[in-house]
Formats: sequence, C-alpha cells, structure tokens
Amino acid sequence: MPAPLLRLVPLLAALGLAAACSGNSNDTPAPTPMGRSFVSTKVEGTPIPGGGPMQLTFADGRVSADSGCNTGSGPVSFDGDVLRVAGMATTLMACPDGKSGADGWQTDLLQSAPKWALSDDTLTLTGNGITVTLLDKKVAQPDRPLTGTSWTVTALLRPDAQVRSQALDDAHPTLTIAPDGQVSGSAGCNRMMGTAEIAGGDVTFRIATTRMACAPEVMEVERQVLEALDGKTSATIDADTLTLRNSGNNTGLVLRAQ
Repeated sequence: MPAPLLRLVPLLAALGLAAACSGNSNDTPAPTPMGRSFVSTKVEGTPIPGGGPMQLTFADGRVSADSGCNTGSGPVSFDGDVLRVAGMATTLMACPDGKSGADGWQTDLLQSAPKWALSDDTLTLTGNGITVTLLDKKVAQPDRPLTGTSWTVTALLRPDAQVRSQALDDAHPTLTIAPDGQVSGSAGCNRMMGTAEIAGGDVTFRIATTRMACAPEVMEVERQVLEALDGKTSATIDADTLTLRNSGNNTGLVLRAQ
C-alpha cells in the first residue's frame, strides 16, 4: 500500500504546478483604447461648447482630440483606470462663434486625470464633473463611399498647416463625384463641373467653373479649393471624413459627408 501513495503525491504536486502556470498565462493586460478612434455619443455634465462631437484617436502612445474647434495632441498613458495626458499642444485656428470654448472644455477634461473604462466598442471618460460616452468611430460612423456622397469642405490643407476660418464656413464649398466620374459642386463662389478619374486611392480631377465674382475673402477660399483639385490627388476616407492631398503642390482639402 505505501508504494501507490508515494506515486500519488508527486502526481498531485505536478497537477498543482500546472494549474498555477495555467492561471499565470491567463493574466493578460486589459485592452486599452490604443490604436482606435472614438466619437462621443453622450455627454453628462457641462456640454461641449458648440455641440461637438468629441473625437479621440489613440496611436503611437499619443492621443489626438478634436471637439469641434482646434485639434490637441499629447503623450498619453493608462495608469490603472486613470488616463493621463502629459501635456497637450493644439493648433491655433480661429473657430466660429459658439465653438471657441470647445478647446478649453477638451483640455480641462483630458488633463484632469479622468477615469476611463472600455467595454467592447464603448469608451467612457469621467473627470472634471463630466462623463463622456464615446463609441468606436468605425461603428458609429462607417466609412462613407467616395462616389455618390455630397462632401462639404471643412478645412484647407496647406503644405505645412491646416486652415479653418469663418470665410470658409461662409463660402461652404461642396464636392460630389457621381458613380460615372462626373463632378459637381461649389468652389465657394462659382459652380464646379468636370470629371474625376479614380484609380485605387488616387483621384485625378479636371475641373471647370462658372465666372462669377464674390467678396475677396470668398474668392481666396475658392482659389485654394481649386488649387487643391488641380490634377492628381490622394484620397483617404475615415468614417465621414474625406481627405484629399494634391500630389503636385501638396495642398489639399478636408471634407465631411453631408
């Protein structure tokens, strides 16, 4: 009888060691928002000035935030359930009345060391007396098709800057590419017509316009829109945002689907 008992004890010890190893292997870090983009669907507490929404993109150890005015970015870390932003740099664009307070709202929230929680596609931030619920952007706003969508220009891209202005909002340039490649829209003052040849991620425009004259600031917006649509561009769509970058002069447009 003693011999079987001796064999049983090492077996139990081995099983205990295996269970311990198995438990350690399942101790994986909880997922974070890194590598994903989110858009706000609900704000409890002080609302976003101008209505938002708040958009957050986490990539390469940084967070980029836009709540309707300027874009802020900075290093981000996840300290347990606390989101820490080391410091934020922001663009310095003038924003329409009502939205100018969005920058301060955004910075105050993100630099308040808010609590964060991620459940599947929903991210929640709580801090500074505010709770923001955000949904993964790919779920909230699936990529819109390039053709058949009416796009409105929301920013002008220069080689070294992104420009938003009241003049741009007033001019309200639009662009639509029909499935057959026909282009229509407004450059800000004049009506556009022409063609767009789509090849993969590239779009080559051939644009003509009517010949009306408008206020100088509107004509300057129109000049920059047409400069960006002069020839070959690269096109990138992220949810409801289309970015066109001219391959020749490095200008471009940021457009939002309507």
